[in-house]
Amino acid sequence: MRILLTNDDGIHAPGLDVLEMIARQFSDDIWVCAPDEEQSGMGHALTLTRPVRLIQHGERRFSVTGTPTDSVTMGLRQVLPEPPDLILSGVNRGANLGDDVTYSGTVSAAIEGALAGIRSISMSQVYARNGEADASTFDAAREWGAEVLAPLLDTPLPARTLVNVNFPALPASEVKGIRAVRQGFHDYARGNVVEGRDPRGFKYYWFGLEPIEHTLDHGTDLEAIEEGFVSVTPLQLDLTHHASLGELGERYAGKHPS
Repeated sequence: MRILLTNDDGIHAPGLDVLEMIARQFSDDIWVCAPDEEQSGMGHALTLTRPVRLIQHGERRFSVTGTPTDSVTMGLRQVLPEPPDLILSGVNRGANLGDDVTYSGTVSAAIEGALAGIRSISMSQVYARNGEADASTFDAAREWGAEVLAPLLDTPLPARTLVNVNFPALPASEVKGIRAVRQGFHDYARGNVVEGRDPRGFKYYWFGLEPIEHTLDHGTDLEAIEEGFVSVTPLQLDLTHHASLGELGERYAGKHPS
């Protein structure tokens, strides 16, 4: 099984080493193509207004001067001799839960893989934001990663579907298990916009990342993490709200140029 690894924290991120450790429990045919620096919050951005450079760091290990989506694109089109059987993205430093998946470069890398018709899985490690993330931060992901991944390798998934995994901020021994759950939603509060001044006196703005209040609806990824479980959520790329099609169709029925 050929596996392509990527992330949004960058080629030197400790979570990428954890992801490679997990992947090597299933295969020796491992390739890495990740951003050359942190690209958190870039979502599904594709670099179109400047050139992208590919840098080799060793055998089957590359970085890209671009986004996670760029990294997957370059991996598939320039780096790998043949398409991979699996794309793994992560292990992200921090949660990708609820509607935050729309901002996530980690999840978006898996989206790009799913669009290419390749089984794709994103993995993220929740951690307490009152401290720096270090090797111990990824304890749950390191110990539970293979157990979560194994069933996902041959579970039938529809086209344009990916799987989003989050590990709770707990020592591995305290994780209660694994839950397959739906995506939750935060109560919208995106944090403060912090104003400052640079040394020349000009204003700048920094988006704050304050804790976000959320409703722990039953059966969601937010609830699973809060209760100490690994969350496993299948995501689909069809964003159509099918229930509204009939209503809109009626509204536009008979409309024609005057």
